[in-house]
Amino acid sequence: MHPNAILDHAAQLLTRVLTFSHPADAVVGRYFRDNRTLGPRERNTIAETVYAVIRFKARFELLARSGPGGRERKLAILGFSAPRDFLLGALKPDEKTWLETCEREGEAVMMDIHRHNLPQWMVPALKSQLGTGFDTLADTLNTPAPLDIRVNTFKSKREEIQKALKGLGIKAQETPYSPWGLRLEGNPSLAKVKAYEQGAFEVQDEGSQLLAGILGAKRGEMVADFCAGAGGKTLAIGAMMRSTGRLYAFDTSAHRLDALKPRLARSGLSNVQTAAIAHERDDRIKRLAQKMDRVLVDAPCSGTGTIRRNPDLKWRLKEKELAEITALQSTILRSAAQLVKPGGRLVYATCSLLPHENEAIANAFTEGSEDFELMPVAPLLQTVLTPQGGAAEDGDALALELCQGNFLRLWPHLHQTDGFFAAVWQRRM
Repeated sequence: MHPNAILDHAAQLLTRVLTFSHPADAVVGRYFRDNRTLGPRERNTIAETVYAVIRFKARFELLARSGPGGRERKLAILGFSAPRDFLLGALKPDEKTWLETCEREGEAVMMDIHRHNLPQWMVPALKSQLGTGFDTLADTLNTPAPLDIRVNTFKSKREEIQKALKGLGIKAQETPYSPWGLRLEGNPSLAKVKAYEQGAFEVQDEGSQLLAGILGAKRGEMVADFCAGAGGKTLAIGAMMRSTGRLYAFDTSAHRLDALKPRLARSGLSNVQTAAIAHERDDRIKRLAQKMDRVLVDAPCSGTGTIRRNPDLKWRLKEKELAEITALQSTILRSAAQLVKPGGRLVYATCSLLPHENEAIANAFTEGSEDFELMPVAPLLQTVLTPQGGAAEDGDALALELCQGNFLRLWPHLHQTDGFFAAVWQRRM
């Protein structure tokens, strides 16, 4: 396909995506369904162009104020995801001149907001936590996230899956923290990989895998994943339990839980019971009060820790929504806590970078809950991270890298994971 036709498609798609009325991946998927003549290479170039524009929206929109042609075409030129010579084949002389000017002089006209490409309201909270590290975080958030998988240890071993992927030409390195993870090179398609079809592994960020480790579910226990969603952490917890005991997957969305069912079937786990609940005070929750050994609350959140995977999220999220989100998080945490039996463990987690959703929620719960004692996360991580046959101090050193005070704190620019937070409590006897 001629590069100009690809540019036209990218510009058309940008007009739909940049309204931010729906998640970008849904809009892109719909566009490709409506334009089935586009081949895989064209789709990849168009999609990557669109996502580049989303990542660098503030910068590109500043540059697009000048130059010839429509806004979306200029944005597509700036973000074009293909060799430069291919792009130049689509440009008119005045567009080439404008692009050269942007490349030569663009940096000089930029303010901080154009460099970090984050909503201004989000910046103070991140700078207050990171100081001089903020710029590195901002740069990292504007790069694609790696592709991690979690080996289903109920069915296979990490070294076996690594070997199988190598046989398919897929390079996979052991994740630095999770003992169940592999990080894949590039972005290979896994849907038709035999080991995936058989449930031997799942796509899951390394940070998400560590949350299951912190929960520490054991054989024969009663465990609840309170906000299970599509069940990625549920499956990880079930594998740790070796398909024994009982594992409840609760969520207010029956649709999300339906997405878990085929994954559950592939996994080989038989100890998972899914349950769609009307709200966090559902009667089924009341009937299970103080019966759970462990409860994970992976709370609904802003998702700012996943911006590398969902760059449109930073533009769709509004500051005024945070108050509603944090109120819901507090309510859910209090309700989930009712399930924990004396001596049991409660884990609160988000994939947010913002302290409003993390430390503030955890500290408020600790202060308002006499029945629960806050536990430092580092010692819990130490057992998860200790290399097989290695010294305990090796796991301890790794655990300290991942914690801030009593809490788990994963940062994309420091740990190459999504951004994650976790706090842990034990119910007093």
